[in-house]
Amino acid sequence: MGALRIVFVTGLSGAGLSQAIKSFEDLGFYCIEHLPAVVLDSVIAALESSAPRDVAIALDMRSGAELGDAKRAIDAVARSHDSRLLFLEASDDLLVRRFSETRRRHPFASGGSIREAIEADRRMAAPLRERADVVIDTTNLTAGALKQRIAAAFLGDRPIRLTMTVVSFGFKYGVPADLDLLFDVRFLRNPNYDEALAPLTGEDEAVAAFIERDPSLTPFFAKVSDLLDFLVPRNQAEGKTQLSVGIGCTGGRHRSVYVARRLMRHFADDPRLDVAFEARDLARVA
Repeated sequence: MGALRIVFVTGLSGAGLSQAIKSFEDLGFYCIEHLPAVVLDSVIAALESSAPRDVAIALDMRSGAELGDAKRAIDAVARSHDSRLLFLEASDDLLVRRFSETRRRHPFASGGSIREAIEADRRMAAPLRERADVVIDTTNLTAGALKQRIAAAFLGDRPIRLTMTVVSFGFKYGVPADLDLLFDVRFLRNPNYDEALAPLTGEDEAVAAFIERDPSLTPFFAKVSDLLDFLVPRNQAEGKTQLSVGIGCTGGRHRSVYVARRLMRHFADDPRLDVAFEARDLARVA
């Protein structure tokens, strides 16, 4: 049997279940959304035969009958797995505003007002709220703050890890669209003008030695690494789990590749980070 750690996610309609599931995904959980309670047993059985993992399952009960099924299913899972129940709620005013702004129909709306539907939802969900291990009121929470609350409740002492992807590229082929930060290294001496170095790349020792002789490299690299040391924990504090850093030169084969690789080595042992590298234009013909 696989070692599962399961978080059941439920709560009031409009209180942020989908955003909570996105947060769990960012935190490394395998997530299932809108799962009918009646198929929970078969899903758990399938997960048991897979690799051990943390799992978040969003149960969105819309009737009293489904509530009963959910409670029985959750109790059954709790007897054989480490499981907890997260309940999300929000103020009536916020829920009314969310349904009004999105023009979505409340699941409990049956000819009455939205407030009546919200009250019916609260009554139906009360037993699950009482059973919940963690209750989070999302009324005044941003998406980042919700993720922090979830991490604090369900990650224990494990930190929220940030994946930093360092992307080397050539400006002549356009700037990647998904960068969070961009550094232009075209001010460094260009190995492409050296006939012996032009066919090589920033991953070759001869090109690296050429770039390292540039007196501008050391102060530039010190400032960039110091800036990223400052920014990484602040991005984590906002709940970010992805940070894309672009390093651009003219063709994306020499200077940007060397600097990106060096930046990766600088952060390779940082316990806050998982570091990845993408050389977008390395294979292009010069």
